[in-house]
Amino acid sequence: MLNVGQIEEGFVLDHIPAGKAMSIYYHLGLDKFDGCVAIIKNARSGKLVKKDILKVECDINALDLDVLAVIDHTITVNVVKDGVIVEKKTLVLPKEIKGVMKCKNPRCITSIEQELPHIFYLADSDKEIYRCKYCDEKNSEKM
Repeated sequence: MLNVGQIEEGFVLDHIPAGKAMSIYYHLGLDKFDGCVAIIKNARSGKLVKKDILKVECDINALDLDVLAVIDHTITVNVVKDGVIVEKKTLVLPKEIKGVMKCKNPRCITSIEQELPHIFYLADSDKEIYRCKYCDEKNSEKM
């Protein structure tokens, strides 16, 4: 059995679909993070059969929930303080997301003006569809 120690302050991302932990790791900028990060891949799960788990010891306000929600809004976010889970956060798809996705439309202004931030708005929350703010191109990128 694998034993990963508890964290004192930070967060535990649970119920990540198997194989998505590394994508989340990079999108949250944890590769540049200097603190303790534990990545558990393909753990057994009654709910998902297999799942990934991320444990990050850091200030609890350091997590960008919007980025995480765009990747997968069904992930469980457990906030840990003094070694105990004090809160479970529910992820909600943000109305607008900036700098996470890139517009693939070659005619979009972001292709020409490369310093412009890539901004997408939530066009259909039921189907989880985001569209480019500048050209209205549907985002086809799965994170």
